[in-house]
Amino acid sequence: MRTTLNIEDELLEKATKLTGVKEKTALIRRALEALIALESSKRLAKLGGTKKKLKPIPRRRLNFENGQ
Repeated sequence: MRTTLNIEDELLEKATKLTGVKEKTALIRRALEALIALESSKRLAKLGGTKKKLKPIPRRRLNFENGQ
């Protein structure tokens, strides 16, 4: 999909220097993917610890002293 964007030259230049990506389309795609990952991780973090009556989850522990 074609889209026209107005982005400050300084912002594009800084992003290009930091990433080494010179193609504008690839740079914008990479920026959007990073933004999506960041916002997704924020949403996931907000979900943590919200279940009040959750039973303890059994975990397997390795016993390194006995070689198990």
